[in-house]
Order: sequence, then C-alpha cells, then structure tokens
Amino acid sequence: MIKKVAFIFTLSLMIGCQKELLKNQNVGNALGTTYSIIYIADEPLDFQQEIDSVFQVVNQSLSTYIPTSDISKINQGDSTLVVDHMFQDVFTLSKEVYGQSNGYFDPTVGVLVNAWGFGPGQQIELDSTRIDSLLEYVGFDKVSLTEKNTINKNHKSIYFDFNAVAKGYAIDRLGAMLNERGVLNYLVEVGGEVLTKGTNTISKKQWTVGIDDPQAEEGRQLKRIVSLENKAMASSGNYRKFRIDPETGKKFVHTIDPKTGFTKNSSVLATSVVAETCAEADAFATAFMAMDLNDSKTLLGERNELEAYIIYLDEKGRTQEFMTPGFQKLVQN
Repeated sequence: MIKKVAFIFTLSLMIGCQKELLKNQNVGNALGTTYSIIYIADEPLDFQQEIDSVFQVVNQSLSTYIPTSDISKINQGDSTLVVDHMFQDVFTLSKEVYGQSNGYFDPTVGVLVNAWGFGPGQQIELDSTRIDSLLEYVGFDKVSLTEKNTINKNHKSIYFDFNAVAKGYAIDRLGAMLNERGVLNYLVEVGGEVLTKGTNTISKKQWTVGIDDPQAEEGRQLKRIVSLENKAMASSGNYRKFRIDPETGKKFVHTIDPKTGFTKNSSVLATSVVAETCAEADAFATAFMAMDLNDSKTLLGERNELEAYIIYLDEKGRTQEFMTPGFQKLVQN
C-alpha cells in the first residue's frame, strides 16, 4: 500500500513538474523577402540576434547585391580571395547539381541574369548574336575551386549568381544554429522555402506547408498542403518572377536556359522539391524549371532521396500534375 501511494505521489509530481510548451517566433525581412522562424521550447526564447547574424554572414559571402561581398569581389575579378566555408559549400553543391542536371542548373548564368534585367547588373538589349557572345562566359565547367580555396575562372567576365541556392543554404544555416542551441522542434521559412525538424509538439501534428497555385489570377491560393518532418522543401516558378517589356508588352520569365541563353517559357509552371537540406531542394527545384519534364522524371528516378511535385501543361494546354510516390505520401487529403 505504501509503495502504491508513493508511486501515485511520484507520478503526480512528475506531471506537475512538466513545463508548458511555448511557441517562440521571429519574423522579419531578409534576402529580399520575408521570413518566419518558429521554434518550440518549454521556456520563452528569442534568437533574433543569432538569426540576424546568420543572414549577415551569408549575405557577406554570397549576395551579389552587396558590392563588398566575397562573391561580388570574385565577380569583379579578384582571383586571390580565399572563400569561406559557406562559399565552398554552395560551390560544391552547385557543381554536383550542375552535373546531375546535365548543365541546366548553372550559377555562372549570372551574366545572362543581369543582361535580361533580373539581377543587380546592367540590363542590355539582346539579340541572338549578343546572347551567343555572352554564352562564352557561361558554364560551371569553366570554373573551379583551387586547393587554396580560391576561385579560378577561365574567363574574367564569368559572373556567379548563387541566388537559386543561397536562400536554401541560409535556411540550412539557420537550422544549424537552432540545432546548436538544443532546439528539437522548429520550422524555418524564408520566402516560401522551409526546413523542418521534429513536429509541432503544441498541436501534436507534423509541420504543414502550403504550395502556391501558379495559375491563381488574384492573390495567393494554395494548390497543395503537405506535411513535413525533418525535411526541407523549396519551390520555383515563373508565375511571380517575370518582367514585362514596357514597349512591346512581351513577358520575359526569370528562368534562363543556360544552353541557349534565352528565357524559357516552358510547359512547366512550377516545381516543388523535398530533400534533406533546403539548399539541395532549392537547387533541384530551379533545375526542374529549366529541364524537360521527361529528363526531370529520369533524374528523380535515379535520386530516390529526392521527392518532387511538378505542375505543367500538356500538349493540349491542360494543367497536369506529376508527383513522385514519396511526395504523394506527404500530401494532405
């Protein structure tokens, strides 16, 4: 009887000592977009200073919009600069995805990004002859990371633009910061790209994330809602990033085909990729926008750790969807 009373008392004490879970959140603007970071703990926490620091160091390494950043110095011709581990990480990943995508993911496309008016550089008038000349400076096989961690370029005019992977990488660095501080459950979202760890222990459900409908005519409408746990997801599409020529009214999308140098109005409307890291998801989501759909399917068949959702138009102009089996399991009905 005494043991039973003692057990009940101990159990009651344990229940009474359990702390209430709290939703801590930081929101703001960074990398040219908005962010929201939710992390659950049994005490109030505020990592705003650490978050700002992560954005600052990533920008200083990889932002083409900061004239004094490492990437800007390299683009300006500095061949002696020793790049930091962040630049090395992004460079190495880009090299891998460049090879696996048959060159359709290519961060040396920056000279064309500027020329088409989508980057910080000067927009210029383009025709096929001018594009052919600019393609001389495009190709990730024309650059290398030396043993001294400097960047070698075959042409001094080669211009790096890691914007298609840097945001995902920044999200991964934010996740690493939260991991180092012992946070077990969080959702990091920057500009619609996300990294999750654990679950939403307050609602006792997995983290849920929406995917925009690329054909929504007004406002934002969700096409799908997916559940994520210990995964990252990035999306890409031409439905928000495009430029209208004020004289001709012609629409130019932001996806540039590194093979031809022209912007690519393909049948693929939007892509979403789930991967272990957000940088990897970011890079492949961009690659699948430029690649032919069948080639994307082939690559996904070879990379079982990647899951993808692709919205496209068939030969009759009808909206269709492709999902890997693993992505289908993440979709909420």
